[in-house]
Amino acid sequence: MRAAVLVNAYIRAAGMIRQAERIAEELRLLGVETDIVKNGTFLSDVTKNEITYPKNYDFIVYLDKDKYLPRMLEKGGLRLFNSAKAVEECDDKMFTCIALAGGGVHIPDTIPAPLCYYADARVPQEFVGGVGRRLGFPLIAKKSYGSWGMDVRLIENERELAAVAEEFRLFPHLYQKRVGKPGEDYRILVVGGKAIACMKRKNEGDFRSNIEAGGKGEKAVPPDEFFRTAERCARILGLDYCGVDLLDECGVPYVCEVNSNALFNEAERVTGVNVAGAYAEYMINCIKRVK
Repeated sequence: MRAAVLVNAYIRAAGMIRQAERIAEELRLLGVETDIVKNGTFLSDVTKNEITYPKNYDFIVYLDKDKYLPRMLEKGGLRLFNSAKAVEECDDKMFTCIALAGGGVHIPDTIPAPLCYYADARVPQEFVGGVGRRLGFPLIAKKSYGSWGMDVRLIENERELAAVAEEFRLFPHLYQKRVGKPGEDYRILVVGGKAIACMKRKNEGDFRSNIEAGGKGEKAVPPDEFFRTAERCARILGLDYCGVDLLDECGVPYVCEVNSNALFNEAERVTGVNVAGAYAEYMINCIKRVK
């Protein structure tokens, strides 16, 4: 059996590199010949009206967010972990919210911003005022695309809201009611629909709990409802592997984000769970079942 761990063409973050190495390491330990391959190495294209794709791999561990390559590889017949559709729905935070809505999980009240095409346009003040009235202050603003807490803002009043609305105007973004305690959340890792590890992330100096923003992880065992919520998110979004970030609002789990390529390095360290090994075993079993 042979696999490729497919990463971004411009990969540079140490955590992302380590993640790919850990998955490859565990696959090799289980007897799978594994390459780490960068996007942009001409894995697939359209030639003579047909999709070309590498036929020497049994499956692909997809750790990028490119929308086109995974669709091409899947059309060629390769099994991807995670699927192109699942990655797309997680990569766009508003798509994630839409997919989860009505699915039996708690989501903070959310308002998408209207798309702006013009650099000289100004945000309608009636929209800014409406967001403030409907969500209350403080509230959260997020660009629809981004990782590690980047481009996420805590907004205390209408003046700050108007400023961020102007700053984000030309980017897809959304606004959410703030829930939970600032700087704290639970990161639950799910493999094959089962929660396998959980850490509580805390950041004393920032409202964002992300490890990359200065947060620290510690092993945690929240109420069972938190684990059930994470597993339900994975099922709704069709994810083989994910990290679900949950906010604790008076004991009720609220979904902050679902990450299809969630970094697990800190979780492995603080929980002692071999996340990469569990994921590798799951993928191999999936491929064996269809052969």
